[in-house]
Formats: sequence, structure tokens, C-alpha cells
Amino acid sequence: MADETADRAAGRDFIRDIVQADLDAGRQSAIVTRFPPEPNGFLHMGHAKSICLNFGVAEEFGGRCHLRMDDTNPTKEEQAYIDAIKRDVEWLGFTWGAHYYHASDYFEQLYDWAVHLIKAGKAYVDDQSQAEMRHSRGTLTEPGTNSPFRERPIAESLDLFQRMRAREFPNGTRVLRAKIDMASGNINLRDPVLYRILHAEHPRTGTAWCIYPSYDYAHGQSDAIEGVTHSLCTLEFEDHRPLYDWFLENLPVPSRPRQYEFARLNVTHTVLSKRVLTELVRGGHVVGWDDPRMPTLAGMRRRGVPPEAIRDFVKRVGVAKANSIVDYGMFEFSVREILNKSAQRRMAVLKPLKLVIENYPEGKVEEMVAANHPEDPAAGSRMVPFSREIYIERDDFMEHPPKKFFRLSPGKEVRLRYAYFVTCKEVVKDARGEIVELRCTYDPETRGGNTPPDGRKVQATLHWVSAAQAVEGEVRLYEHLFTRPDPDATNFADEINPNSLEVVANAKLEPAIAADNGNSPVQFERLGYFHLDQDSKPGKPVLNRTVGLRDTWAKVSGTKTPAGGTKR
Repeated sequence: MADETADRAAGRDFIRDIVQADLDAGRQSAIVTRFPPEPNGFLHMGHAKSICLNFGVAEEFGGRCHLRMDDTNPTKEEQAYIDAIKRDVEWLGFTWGAHYYHASDYFEQLYDWAVHLIKAGKAYVDDQSQAEMRHSRGTLTEPGTNSPFRERPIAESLDLFQRMRAREFPNGTRVLRAKIDMASGNINLRDPVLYRILHAEHPRTGTAWCIYPSYDYAHGQSDAIEGVTHSLCTLEFEDHRPLYDWFLENLPVPSRPRQYEFARLNVTHTVLSKRVLTELVRGGHVVGWDDPRMPTLAGMRRRGVPPEAIRDFVKRVGVAKANSIVDYGMFEFSVREILNKSAQRRMAVLKPLKLVIENYPEGKVEEMVAANHPEDPAAGSRMVPFSREIYIERDDFMEHPPKKFFRLSPGKEVRLRYAYFVTCKEVVKDARGEIVELRCTYDPETRGGNTPPDGRKVQATLHWVSAAQAVEGEVRLYEHLFTRPDPDATNFADEINPNSLEVVANAKLEPAIAADNGNSPVQFERLGYFHLDQDSKPGKPVLNRTVGLRDTWAKVSGTKTPAGGTKR
């Protein structure tokens, strides 16, 4: 474990060791990798690991990484997904230059190579139904049985395959299969399907084709056409590697890529199955692929997660040969590490309780100097209005506090951030006995929150917002989408967290927040990091909480809590 941690810190892993060894031995002179998503959904955290690995390895070894859409299933693919994938890869910080491709670019060549296999007696047209093929395929403990069409004459298979392309047959009536070994212990080698009939319009090729190659058939040959040297896949493709190699060995491909597998990314409280993510969207459990609760790159971007944090997280996780589950707190730690350095500080009150300073002049408004970033003098400062009536957080006051409650209570004195020391004198309640207002006094000699001449100390500093100048905004607070740390991908709907989103409709914000119309993150002092949402309107900002300040991962890992992550 210590060796793996040291390797991650040094930017080393077994994939990079393989690449270095290939270069040192002269097996490769230039490194070419690829990121090959299927455009049937949005990219998620798991894809981020693959993106960072493929583009990162290419960059580190002076090579190139291709972006290729493996668009072989037109019934599930959309141009909107293609556009989203390109946008997300660029947002994450990577570029493919001139090397942007589609598997559909190679449809004609793939067809010609399928004909080559038929002529070589290594592929045949099968008329069995899907159910018959599934039954004859066997199990993990029992071999499959040969199709009655396996020994179909080459000329007949060739004729039928050409007629399949010519639209003579309906969907599902025939497939083209490779002739490998129905008794193989690896089910992927039991005469896999190469082509199926599918009368569907393709996002790029339209209606030019009605037969489409399988992913297993198209993937390796696309790699070979592009001159990919290292085909990096997640572990679920390990059993597919013999098939990947079989195609390359039995076809006149222009290059010989090698496939290597690494552990996929698994994170607690998260599901990274594209099927489940699709069902979450279609079932209305979330409001779209970019819902900030989704583990998609689009959702994380909307929530305010900086791309640097995702890259840092992936680096911390590292590249291993065995699957494991990463605590979500580790991801949040990376987010805080980045945001603590970049986010300017602001004050906001989410659960407002009015505080009236009785000895402060009515109608007077002071401008208090507030640092934009306490650790970065270059970030400058802003002016925050202060007046007789302010709002504080309701949770910052208790009428009958327990022993270790250091915030405001009757007779207690606290510091108002950047402003004054105040002491609570009276609690005002409504007819139901609910606290609606606090009456306080202030010490004029503590302007700017400074210690008074008599040197007395206070045990708490509270954030606040001037009532008259406050801007009302909507704040969205997010928690885990799933209640369990290991959600069941089959019964995921039963495990959705009903409290995954809390909407604070009338939060009180300091004016500078409304003036910040860009995409820059902010830290609401003592509350967390927030990001302006696309639903914002003039005069009515909407902010998403990216992550809170509480750092549970630092406790688990022994890592120091980032500055600014003070606990309340």
C-alpha cells in the first residue's frame, strides 16, 4: 500500500511503466492512445479517470490521444450526446487537435474486413433467433453448441451478408458471427456476433446503413486504423482481450495495438452505470443529465466543481489493477483543496433571524472593509454595508444554550465579522412563542471586529447581512443522491435520498454576491462553497452549494484541513 501511495505521488503506475518499457525496448517509437466513448449518454466521474489516463499518458510521453465516438448503435445515440462529450472533455482540460474520429468513419472498411473473414471461412451468417443463440451459447460451466448454420457454405454466407446490407431482411432475422470456438472457456470467443440488422437512422450516416458492427468488432479495428499503440480499457474488458486480439490476428489491419486493463472508478454513494443514470433522467428522479446531484461531468460543472479538482481526485485515486471503492469524502477533499485557493469570500444567511442593535443610530449605514480572501492579499477587499438591523443565522442563537454553545445567547457577547462586538439583551417572540427578533447592543470601540481597549475576548465570530441592503436569492443545498454508500444498481429507485436537495427560497445575501455574475466560485463564510446556477435571473441569483466546509476526509486520512475550512 505504501508503494502504491508513493507511486501515485510520483505520478507512476503500471500503465506508465508499460509505456516506458515499450519505448525503452524500441517496440514503439511514438505513443498513441484514445478515449472512445459511446455517445449514448453524458460522461461521468468514471469517464474522467479514463480521460485523464489516456490524455495524460499521451502528453507525458510526447504522443497524442484521439477522441473517437464509438457510434455503432444508432438506436441509443444522439448528436446531443456527441456535443456534450466534446464539451466535457475540453472542460476537463484536454484537447485532441486534429485527431477527432468516429467508428462510423470506418464502416466501409469494417464491412470489407467482415467479407474477408467470410471468404477465409472464419465468419458465417446465422439465421437463429436471439433466444436460440442465447440458449446455444452455453454457460460459464457448460460449453456452447454449434449453430446449425455454422458450416453454411462460404458463398451462401457471402451472398446473405451482401443481401443483409441491401435491406432485404427485417431486424433480427440474421446476424454475422465469427467462427471461433463454441467450447471455449471464454464465452466471448463462442462465435461472437459481428453484425446485426438494424433499420435505424444513424446520427452521422443517416440511412446509408441498415447493418451495424458490434462494439467488440469495431473497437479494435478502429484502434488499428488509427495507429493506436496502447488501448487502455477498464477491467470489465479483460475477458474481451482474447477476442480483441483474435480480430487483429485474423484481419489485414495496418497496425497492432495492445490492450491493457485498469481498475474502473467506484465511489461510495454513487452509481456510475450509464443505464442507471439514463433511467434517473428518464424517470424524472433528477431534472436532467446536468442535475448537480448527478455524477456526470455536466452535473459537477453546474454544481461548481472545478475541473482541476477532478483531475486532482483522479491522481489521488491512482491507476491500479484491482477494483476498489473510493470514499466520496476523498473527492470532496480535492474539491475543497482547489476552491479554498480560488474562491473569494462572501457572507450569506440561509436561515435568517433579525437582530436589532438598539444603541446604533437609526438610518445610519457604514461600509465595512471585508477581505475577499484572507490568505491572498492580491485578491483585494470589498465594502460590506452595516446598519442597525441585520440578519444572522438562526442556528447561531440559542435562548437556553448548553454548556459548550459559544455563539449568541441572552447576555452573551460575540463578534460580528468585520463589524462590531454585540451583546444580546432581549428575545422577541410572536404569539406562538417563536423567536422572531433579537434586541442587542454594540460596542462602538470594536469597529472592524477589533478587540476593545480593555482586551476582553469573545468565543465566537458570526457572519451577518445588513437587512436593508440584503439581496434575496435562492440557495440549493445538495446531499448524496443515494442513502446507502453502496447503492444497488438494480433497485436504485428505492435508495434515492429524499433529502438530496433542499431549496432555501429566500436566503439573504450581501450585495456583492448579486454583483458577481460570472462563473467564479465563492465561499459563503462558515457555510461552504457555492456557484451561480444557470437558473439565475437579474436581481434573483440562484446558487448551488458545491461542497460544505466540514472535511470528514481529512479526519480519515490524517490530512490537514484546508485553511478556510473552519468548523462552526
